[in-house]
Amino acid sequence: MNKHQEMIEKAHEELNKYKKSVSDHEWSLQYHVMPQANWMNDPNGFSMFNGEYHLFYQHHPYSPKWGPMYWGHVKSKDLVHWEHLPIALAPSEPYDIDGCFSGSAIEKDGKLYLFYTGNRWTGPDQDKDLKQVQCLAVSDDGIHFEKIAENPVIEEAPSGDIHPFHFRDPKVWKEGDYYYCVLGSQTKERIGQALLYRSPDLLKWEFVNVMARGTENMGYMWECPDLFSLSGQDVLVMSPQGVKPEGDLYHNLHQSVYVLGNLELQQGKFQFDQFQLLDYGFDFYAPQTTVDHLGRRILVGWMAMWESEMPEQEHDWAGAITIPRIMSIEEHRVKCVPAPEMETLRFNQVSYSNVLMNGSRNFEGVNGDCVELNVLLDMKQASKFGINLRMDAARTEKTELTFDCQNQKLTLNRDHSGKGPGGERKAPVELNKGKLQLTLFLDKSSLEIFIQNGEKVMTARIYPSEHSKGIEFFSDGEVELLKLDKWSLKRSIF
Repeated sequence: MNKHQEMIEKAHEELNKYKKSVSDHEWSLQYHVMPQANWMNDPNGFSMFNGEYHLFYQHHPYSPKWGPMYWGHVKSKDLVHWEHLPIALAPSEPYDIDGCFSGSAIEKDGKLYLFYTGNRWTGPDQDKDLKQVQCLAVSDDGIHFEKIAENPVIEEAPSGDIHPFHFRDPKVWKEGDYYYCVLGSQTKERIGQALLYRSPDLLKWEFVNVMARGTENMGYMWECPDLFSLSGQDVLVMSPQGVKPEGDLYHNLHQSVYVLGNLELQQGKFQFDQFQLLDYGFDFYAPQTTVDHLGRRILVGWMAMWESEMPEQEHDWAGAITIPRIMSIEEHRVKCVPAPEMETLRFNQVSYSNVLMNGSRNFEGVNGDCVELNVLLDMKQASKFGINLRMDAARTEKTELTFDCQNQKLTLNRDHSGKGPGGERKAPVELNKGKLQLTLFLDKSSLEIFIQNGEKVMTARIYPSEHSKGIEFFSDGEVELLKLDKWSLKRSIF
């Protein structure tokens, strides 16, 4: 057994100490990918191999806090039921001794390759004293990985106005005769940018160009770039650090955005327009996409936020991954809707239709902490409509969602959600012929809200008491609930 395998075995021994208590805890998620124990952040290597979905993630198996990064691993046949697999990567070599940082995966010649950033600290300042290189690991079975002898395959950042050390998160794809890779970077004066490389064989990489560069308030570092074509439109998804708040936007520590543009592949230049948020909530970062056997572009993200209070850390775990979202483009905007496979988890449906209400209202059978809720309403004469979620009997603990018709904004407030951070986030929402459509996924300690059939999304971690399961609707005038459906959802992570 080599050093890499030994480190993986020891990490699993540590995880085994805690995974039952983590699984049994009241905040443990039932249908979201989360670590068996200890820390998780960015999704990595989201891909298909041998007809199954594979999802890796940044993982510290020895603590519920960030530390030297490993790659955790789950797989699924249907995007819904996920199976934990052995850790795929451990920081075992001189070039990655302080972390196997984020990256991607691609199939080549019947093997699955992981393309990742090897990180090494060269001094006490982790923002300045570091060396980052790009590395490969390969597997015949998609489960057990070996780092290749040629590592690192990209040993240093290119010359020019490119920071020599902040140089990470490779996302690889194949087009024509070449493999291409986009990397996150910053200029020497700390302006975010993305770099483009190409290779004939995944081993020998040629720098093509600075593919895209930010301007004022586009962040000082572009992490986790992901470039793809969707409906004939080139899309760059990324996570810029250092974007300052503008009105209701950019109030998280770091953001997740997309830009639409045009990639000149041979020149390695991407012309793009303005940032658009991928998620308007509190807890969404480092998204990554893949294309499946049905040709769908599927997106997942880290369901947490840097420097945020994470109460689950007291119970030996932290972090999770969002449910899979299917991406599309309509009217020059990206839409994200829940993967329809999520419907296989439904049971105990409760439905109401054409209900007029004014004031507050509860509906028999519409409650719970692990549910899907679909709402379609006509605002009629009301100026405000809202839903209190995970509410206790005294109506003091609740997560409040409110639509303001006059200002055309949906506000998510978690000041009374239980333990953990409070605050509110707002998303601009236009009614469709006077109607508002919402799809909500509640899962023990998380909430995902899909607005107007995926035009906007809001994601939040919440930490209410296990007894807070009420759902209350309210308005300041007459509204008509055209359709209200609630399903309980089964556990799907094993």
